[in-house]
Amino acid sequence: MRIVMASSEAVPFAKTGGLADVATALSKSLARAGHEVWLILPHYPQSIQKQSGLDADIEPTGETLDIPIGSKRVAGRILKSSLVDSDVNVLLIDQPDYFDRPELYQENGEDFSDNCERFVFFSRAVLAAAQRLDIRPDIVHANDWQTGLIPALLKLEYGQIAGFENTASIFTIHNMAFQGQFWHWDMALTGIDWKHFNTREMEYYGDINLLKTGIVFCDIATTVSPTYSQEIQTEEFGCGLHGVLQEKGDRLVGILNGVDTDVWNPNTDRALAENYAPPRSGEFGALKRAKGACKSDLQEQQGLPVRADVPLFGMISRLTDQKGLDLTVDCVDRVIGLDMQMTFLGTGDARYEEFLSDAARRHPEKIATTIGFDDALARRIEAGADIFLMPSRYEPCGLNQMYSQMYGTVPIVRRVGGLADSVIDASGENREAGTATGFCFDNYESDALLSQMQRAVRSFSDNDEWMKLVQAGMQQDWSWKRSASEYLAVYRRATEIHGS
Repeated sequence: MRIVMASSEAVPFAKTGGLADVATALSKSLARAGHEVWLILPHYPQSIQKQSGLDADIEPTGETLDIPIGSKRVAGRILKSSLVDSDVNVLLIDQPDYFDRPELYQENGEDFSDNCERFVFFSRAVLAAAQRLDIRPDIVHANDWQTGLIPALLKLEYGQIAGFENTASIFTIHNMAFQGQFWHWDMALTGIDWKHFNTREMEYYGDINLLKTGIVFCDIATTVSPTYSQEIQTEEFGCGLHGVLQEKGDRLVGILNGVDTDVWNPNTDRALAENYAPPRSGEFGALKRAKGACKSDLQEQQGLPVRADVPLFGMISRLTDQKGLDLTVDCVDRVIGLDMQMTFLGTGDARYEEFLSDAARRHPEKIATTIGFDDALARRIEAGADIFLMPSRYEPCGLNQMYSQMYGTVPIVRRVGGLADSVIDASGENREAGTATGFCFDNYESDALLSQMQRAVRSFSDNDEWMKLVQAGMQQDWSWKRSASEYLAVYRRATEIHGS
């Protein structure tokens, strides 16, 4: 198949969240499966300049674009690059007025006022580039609101253009909370007839909504986990679009994200004090030694007493309510009496930064807090911690619970979204079956989280049972090869739907 992957960000060129990882890793996996993949994203010069050691050249193709934006036309260039150890064709859309900025979507916490115009341009540029380079895609896979206009353009404008007659569209929702909602006069920027500004298509409470647009016009919509695909059809999780999603019926599919095992792998990760692989059944000696080395290294670096006998909790997160920080801070002082340690890494709401920093000052023998983000430290926490906290209010997919299991660290999660799909509770039945990989709770209450933390501490004291949990988690397949095969099935079905 010929696949165009359209994303507003992709590693290593630009990243604000998981979308960048998914766009790149899925593209690489599809290419490895023998498909022709074109990954297209905006060219953000200032973001690229921040990437130390970027192992990719960016070159001009000599091709230019002339894109209609409302009543004017905006010029752009098509640049090309590559991904290390991959056959993915990478194109970057260069338009300095729109994309040569300090950040991708906002500055000083405020969204750019022309975000609608910027990504209308990008959406049109993706299809114009595919036409200019005669790619003739079987699938255009758009991601999140920034590319939500693409399915509409394919259906309303490109259906009769040579090379696009059989092109089906996939639209992936990575997070319902971000919808690309703008005032109604921005509809004029899209170049699409105003008749489509209606409650069934592009209009949402008097505004234009680009996430809704992508959902309505795509052949198949996907989300990043099976449970999240069900949750967003409810009022609680649908962010106002649950009715629109319900109407998609069986054309809304949940596919759990994968992990780029070229990047995340405890057997090759250079940030770790010692590398290790999943243990063979019952053979835990080598794993215990390596995990022990990683734990003592982390404790020493974080200024915690080096102790192998106490459970070390780790948390790497945006410090926001969505990630369950309100529950977490409520539990910190309540578990401090237990013989345990905690290490936190993240940045976010000032009240949570201050609380966790103060907790570390008050209990330096038990709590360490690092405000900010440090990739090497994140990897050392995943390897050196015994237990990982992820009590999210909602979580479309989540990756840290997968990283944790791969690195032999047992997660505690709330049973929502991708967390529900990737962590199996350590109930007696699941332990007996050898399938348990973590600790799960349902109610969004601090008491529920606290009970799981206490449960994990008790379980940690039984070394043999604990190592069975660790082993079960490390044996899971979180690779993108699994996820990519599910996407390919969706692509084939979308082609059939489009042709019917």
